[in-house]
Amino acid sequence: MRRTQSTASLATRLPIRVTATRFRTALLGGTLALAAGCQNFLDVNENPNAPQRVSANLYLPPILHWVATSEQFDGRFIGRYTQNWTLPSGATLASTWDRMGYDPTSDNGGQLWRDVYWSIGQNLVDMIEIAKAEERWDLLGIGQAIQAWGWLKVTDVHGELIIKQAFDQTRFTFDYDTQEFAYQETLRLLDEAIKNLQRTDGAVSQQFLARFDRVYGGDRVRWLRFAYGLKAMALNHYSNKGSYRPQEVIAAVDLSFTSNADDALLAYSGTSADNADANFWGPRRNNLTNYRQTNFVVNLMNGTVFGGVVDPRLSRMLAPAPDGQFRGRDNQVGTTALPAAQQPNNLFGYVGTAGAGQPSRYLFADRSRFPIMTYSQLQFIKAEAAFRSGNRAVALQAYTNGVSSHLDFVNARNLDDGQAVAQISAAERSAFLASPAIMPSVGSLTLTQIMTQKYIAQWGWAHVETWMDMRRFNYTGIDPQTGQQVFPGFAIPTVLFPDNDGKIVHRIRARFNSEYVWNRAALDKIGGLALDFHTKPLWITQP
Repeated sequence: MRRTQSTASLATRLPIRVTATRFRTALLGGTLALAAGCQNFLDVNENPNAPQRVSANLYLPPILHWVATSEQFDGRFIGRYTQNWTLPSGATLASTWDRMGYDPTSDNGGQLWRDVYWSIGQNLVDMIEIAKAEERWDLLGIGQAIQAWGWLKVTDVHGELIIKQAFDQTRFTFDYDTQEFAYQETLRLLDEAIKNLQRTDGAVSQQFLARFDRVYGGDRVRWLRFAYGLKAMALNHYSNKGSYRPQEVIAAVDLSFTSNADDALLAYSGTSADNADANFWGPRRNNLTNYRQTNFVVNLMNGTVFGGVVDPRLSRMLAPAPDGQFRGRDNQVGTTALPAAQQPNNLFGYVGTAGAGQPSRYLFADRSRFPIMTYSQLQFIKAEAAFRSGNRAVALQAYTNGVSSHLDFVNARNLDDGQAVAQISAAERSAFLASPAIMPSVGSLTLTQIMTQKYIAQWGWAHVETWMDMRRFNYTGIDPQTGQQVFPGFAIPTVLFPDNDGKIVHRIRARFNSEYVWNRAALDKIGGLALDFHTKPLWITQP
């Protein structure tokens, strides 16, 4: 986990504070007779033309940028594990990640790792320390919630990670902590965040926060709800363990978001010449142009799975083919036998690589507000927990809230940037929600309905949570109520990546440029040098 130079735009981050301690100590070891003037010369961090201590709220904009953006970077790869989309290779064999593999000697799939330890990293530590010293309990609580978010995301993607030694600037190598400890630390930080976000004493100030809080405008109560929502998410990941407590999950959700108005969204202005302030998924950034939606997600929405009922979100989230029909690509092959007119357009809605400068769709526009956490997502978490606890009435109500609120979410996102799709009408909405295949009776609700509707609500953005859902059900696990897969239609690739040794993927290997280059001895202790390390199941998904 060596700290390396970043190529991130300075417009979206604060520079890491560099310490001269090691350099200064080495020099002073042989020069004890130097005058005080030389000592001052070696204080390389002292700059008379710049402040040595900045206002704590100045750290927020770049931190929040990476909280919203990091998962998009890695979603290009995780989204192929979960079959949100595929990247056609043009060859007979599907591309690496579509075969549940990875790219050796590459940092692909390592952005969350990089940003939690570097782009956010020491900046967040500094913000927390300054907020604590100044008794800005609201900002301290936000910082602790974001730190918990970072540990949760990284451990859910990579498994073991570095926490205790993460920001020890005296070290050049770093020992890994267990995933169990990562979850303990996540929940501890969230409890501390909740306590601090409930405080109104000290220097708590909505006005101070609002200047740089691009998510909630300094609203401490909504950040409190965010912390409870993240706690519910983390607690629900214990579903395969005997320590799972569904009532605690439900209680946390009930203290979290109350409607779509609480959704944690980051807005993009999309005005800078370098595109750094545009949505990572948008046409200007050109990061998804060659990706295509899969058969799996199309079939969840075109009536194949849900009793012939066509989901009105299909034509508002996904892209049609040139002939106007909605199809997906087969993620198991790199090529397609479909005629050109039947091949799905790119996610912006255009043939080939077109789309830049033209109206886009859903989350894939340059100024689409990007979600970090949503009300509908949390309602599906509550629905699953209530279902598992045997309270089907609560489960159905939460499930209903999740589906209904996501219809509103889709409409709202398609207004963010003048997207080229019509709003879901009141008539379409009513007809969809009146269908028993979508809205069953209390006794007919299934885990399959809860998890697949959650998949749809998270499609295109909540990549880590979606992958965690699939791994908790071992991808093709059976719904005991139906005797069919919880995720119907999901198929393990028939030709897996060679390093898998026939096994399915459960984690992404730690970031290559830091861990496999500089921290190999520590990796070796956790089995990280094995070629099939990415197939090792996570602690959190095991009984």
